[in-house]
Amino acid sequence: MARRTSSPDGTDAPRLTATAPTDLEDWTPAPGDLLTGDRVEGKRIGVLDVAGERLPDVELEECVVDTLRADDTDLRGLRVRDSTIETLDAPVLRASSSSWRGVRIGGGRVGSAELYDAELNDVVFTGLKLGFVNLRGSTLTDVVFRDCVIDELDLGDARLLRVSFEGSTIRAVEGTGTRVEHVDLRRADLDRVERLEGLRGATIGSDQLFALAPLLAAQAGYRVG
Repeated sequence: MARRTSSPDGTDAPRLTATAPTDLEDWTPAPGDLLTGDRVEGKRIGVLDVAGERLPDVELEECVVDTLRADDTDLRGLRVRDSTIETLDAPVLRASSSSWRGVRIGGGRVGSAELYDAELNDVVFTGLKLGFVNLRGSTLTDVVFRDCVIDELDLGDARLLRVSFEGSTIRAVEGTGTRVEHVDLRRADLDRVERLEGLRGATIGSDQLFALAPLLAAQAGYRVG
């Protein structure tokens, strides 16, 4: 059952239910073993190296991947279900229109993430370094960014419901038409944030409000004398 908690101000926490899959079969894929539209289920994979390949519409279900190398891989329409990826290595991640449900990603580095028109439900990112993240038109429900460094989030026309940034550093957020409900920034590091467009309606702490006052005033068009 999902954990349903809310703070005194009524900001609901993400409802997380996924657990690590068990009773898995070891699989060591060779180059060319994974093809467009393939479904991989119930596998434990040490290294899944698909860098530079064309693999739209691949499905990964109830799997544990120690290291996923996916630099410049065509993963449009990727579907990941009830799986754990310990390390994600993708200087360029191309996964537009992808679907992620019950997924845990435990670390790694992504330079540019093309995740526009994606659906993320019950997903936890932990310890990732993320450069530019394109989530335009995406839907994020019950998502946690924990101890991540995010240089820039593009949230144009995205919808965020019960999303938190626990111990994460955010440099810039922008976007128009973003819909935000129960988004919690109180445990995020916003000290060096440059832009916060796209997260209007999120919950921040009183200490953050003081630090962000000049930025918020500038975005609202006020001059502080």
